[in-house]
Amino acid sequence: MPVLLNAQDPQFEDQFQTLLGAKREDSPDVDHIVAGIIQDVRDRGDEAVLELTHKFDRLALTADGLRFSDQEITDEIAKVSDEDRAALELAAARIRAYHERQMPQDAYWTDGSGAELGWRWTPVSAAGLYVPGGLASYPSSVLMNAIPAKVAGVSRLAITVPTPDGIVNPLVLLAARLAGVDEVYRIGGAQAIAALAYGTQTIPAVDKITGPGNAFVAAAKRRVFGKVGIDMIAGPSEILVIADGDNDPDWIALDLLSQAEHDESAQSILITDDPQFAKAVSDAVDARLQTLERRAIAGASWRDYGAMIIVPDMDVAAELSNRIAPEHLELCVADPMALSDKIVHAGAIFLGAWTPEAIGDYVGGPNHVLPTARSARFSSGLSVMDFVKRTTLARMTPESLRAIGPAAERLATSESLEAHGLSVTARLKKLNS
Repeated sequence: MPVLLNAQDPQFEDQFQTLLGAKREDSPDVDHIVAGIIQDVRDRGDEAVLELTHKFDRLALTADGLRFSDQEITDEIAKVSDEDRAALELAAARIRAYHERQMPQDAYWTDGSGAELGWRWTPVSAAGLYVPGGLASYPSSVLMNAIPAKVAGVSRLAITVPTPDGIVNPLVLLAARLAGVDEVYRIGGAQAIAALAYGTQTIPAVDKITGPGNAFVAAAKRRVFGKVGIDMIAGPSEILVIADGDNDPDWIALDLLSQAEHDESAQSILITDDPQFAKAVSDAVDARLQTLERRAIAGASWRDYGAMIIVPDMDVAAELSNRIAPEHLELCVADPMALSDKIVHAGAIFLGAWTPEAIGDYVGGPNHVLPTARSARFSSGLSVMDFVKRTTLARMTPESLRAIGPAAERLATSESLEAHGLSVTARLKKLNS
C-alpha cells in the first residue's frame, strides 16, 4: 500500500523526510564495465562497436551497415499508418512552435564609460541523441530531443537507436525525419555513447549528447562528460498531483498511474486537503490496477513508492511541493494559476483538471525531458538553450580604458598577477604620453 501521511500529525516531518530520502533505483555498479567499453571503442573504433552490437543486440553488422540509409528509412516509414503519421506530425509541429519561442537574442550596447559590451548566441556544431530501441522505443523522445537541437541551429544531428534482433520501430525513424535528423545509427548501449563522444572510423564525434537510457548508458554519459556535454542523468519518472475534492477520483488515479506504469521505481504522489477524496482516489487506483495492461509494473510502483499526503490547505500543499521539487506537477484545483505562482521548484506544471501530464509527454509543446530526483531545485528541462552557447563581447575605446583601466591595474596587483596589470598599464601609458 502507498504511504499515507497527514501534515498535521506530530510525526509528519520525520515521515516526510523519509519519503524525500527514499532511494528509488537499484542501479547496479556498472561503471567498471562501462569504463572498459569506452576504452575499447576509443582503441578499436568500428571494430569494437560491431562486436559489442553483436554481443548485446544479437545483430551482426558490417561498418557500412551501422548507419541506416535514406532508402531504408523511407521503406520503414512507409509502414506507418496514416493515423499514426498524422499524430506524430501534429506533435512535431507543436513542439517546434513552442521551442522556436525559446530562442535567445543577441545583445550589444555601449555603457556609461563608452565601452561596448554584449553577447552572441551560437549553436552546438554537432549533437548526438540516444534513443532506446526495440519494442520499448519512444518516437516522442526523438521529437523532444531532436527538434530543440534543430531549432537552435545544430547543423549535424545524429541519433543512435539500438535494433536488438533487427527490430526497428518505423515511428522512431519517421520522428527522426520529421525532426530533421541527419544520421541514424543502429547501435545502442555504452558503446553508442562512446562512439558519439570519441568518434569511430564511421561515426564522427559530436559535441553534446542527450537522451535517456539504461544504467549502462547513464554511466557512460557520466564518464564522457567533459569530453562532450550532456543533458542530464535522469532517474525514474515521478509525478505529484495537488488536487482538491472537486475532481473526478478516477481521472486523478489515471494520472498517478500514468507515471507508475513507466517503471517499478517510478513515484506517484497525491497531495489533497480532502481525506475522503484521497480515499476515493486510492480506491480508483486499486480498481484500475485490476485491468491495466502494465498493472504489474504500475502496481509495484504504487505499492513501494506511492504516497498520499493530507494537508490543511493549499498553501501547505505548495510548500511541500517545493520541497519535493517534482519532475511533473499537476495542479487540479479551482485556481491553478494562482497556486502555480507559489511553486518555485518543478520540472513542468500542468494547470487544471483538463491538462493531464500525458498531454505533455506527446503533444502539449513543452519538452518532456525533465529533471528528476529533486533536481528541479537547480536545473530545468531540455530546451533550445541546451544546444546553444553564449559568447560574450567586449570592446574598449581609449576613453573607456582610461576610465576603468586603473581599477583593473589595482585588482591585478592585489592578486599578484603582474603581467595582467602591466598589459593594462602599457596601454594607459600610451594614452597619457
